[in-house]
Amino acid sequence: MTRALYHEDSTQLTFSASVQAVNGSEVALDATAFYPAGGGQSADHGVWGWSEEETRVTDTRKDKATDIIWHKLEGTLPAVGTQIAGEVDAARRWRHMARHSGEHLLAQAFVRIDLAFAVDAVNMTHPECTLDLRGDPTEADVRAAETLLRETLVRQTLTLDTPIVLKDELENYPLRRETKIRGQVRLVIFRDRNGQPFDVSACGGTHVPNASLAAPVVVLRTERIRGGVTRVVFMAGEEASRYLGIVYRDARALAQGFSVPVERLTERVEALRSDLAEAKAEAAKLREALARSLVVPIPPDAGGVRFVQVDDAALLLPVLTDIPAGEVRVALAKGGRCGIASGRQDIHAGEVLRAALAITGGKGGGRPELAQGSTLKPDDFLTVVQNILTSTQSS
Repeated sequence: MTRALYHEDSTQLTFSASVQAVNGSEVALDATAFYPAGGGQSADHGVWGWSEEETRVTDTRKDKATDIIWHKLEGTLPAVGTQIAGEVDAARRWRHMARHSGEHLLAQAFVRIDLAFAVDAVNMTHPECTLDLRGDPTEADVRAAETLLRETLVRQTLTLDTPIVLKDELENYPLRRETKIRGQVRLVIFRDRNGQPFDVSACGGTHVPNASLAAPVVVLRTERIRGGVTRVVFMAGEEASRYLGIVYRDARALAQGFSVPVERLTERVEALRSDLAEAKAEAAKLREALARSLVVPIPPDAGGVRFVQVDDAALLLPVLTDIPAGEVRVALAKGGRCGIASGRQDIHAGEVLRAALAITGGKGGGRPELAQGSTLKPDDFLTVVQNILTSTQSS
């Protein structure tokens, strides 16, 4: 069994300990401040030093059967009995503590909005953390929980308390969710200045000593992952502050480009979206009108086949639309985009196009009435199609 110093003081990042066992590239100590991966939280990294040696700790895991914590090392391994000086990567640890504390606090905020919003699963291994909630919270619920937590952290000082109690004593604590842990249970409690708990959870993770150090807790989006469970994606602490700073910087630059203040950026973008939709609709009408003007009368000896060449591939589909019964229309655009539309039962547009592309190269296909694709030999395409149609009609 390894003594877990991170449970005694999550801010203690340096320590001394003795090597108890070596297994491959992993080493166990009699005590460690390195947190092993678990509970949705990533493992600590850092360095060890002894004598004149120094090596990096690249992973930490706990053997649940023995309660031994194993450290994966990069480079030289210390022998059993060696006294080492360990130092946890401070920046990584504080990020992890902010994420995990943010998860507890946000989960409690959701429960206070609606008891149905119980936690189904969590993950804090990336800057974008996830909180899977039952009860299908709406966007309004999400914003209400975010607001409740923000106002709580502004108005109250919530400090960390991590008592270890017997399972029989749990009834004295307002646990947010039930625990399956037997025997002694480590609680993570954030209390206000009057000692009243804001959140109480059974947890073995590391947490910030003051809840304000996990602020801001920002919900980025929600995702419906399965029936009855919604995933809330959030960021917390310094990572959230950095993210919001980048978002504001980019929004400000965009707003300046549109000559509006940041608070009117959404209004300006919506206006542009409306203008763009109108422009697209007008362009579509113009393309249709141009396509109609390009469809010249069929020569009497053409056998009901009309060949059309266009400069813009965007005109291809309009040219192939609204084909009258009895007509076959073949279109080719600059660059090799091509298509065939058929208003005849005996001419399958998709089969004719595939046959033509088998000769001229390219890919494409489609339905009996409409087919599109691209040819590698646009100069030969129309002639090849004409030959195929002539052969089809004569047979």
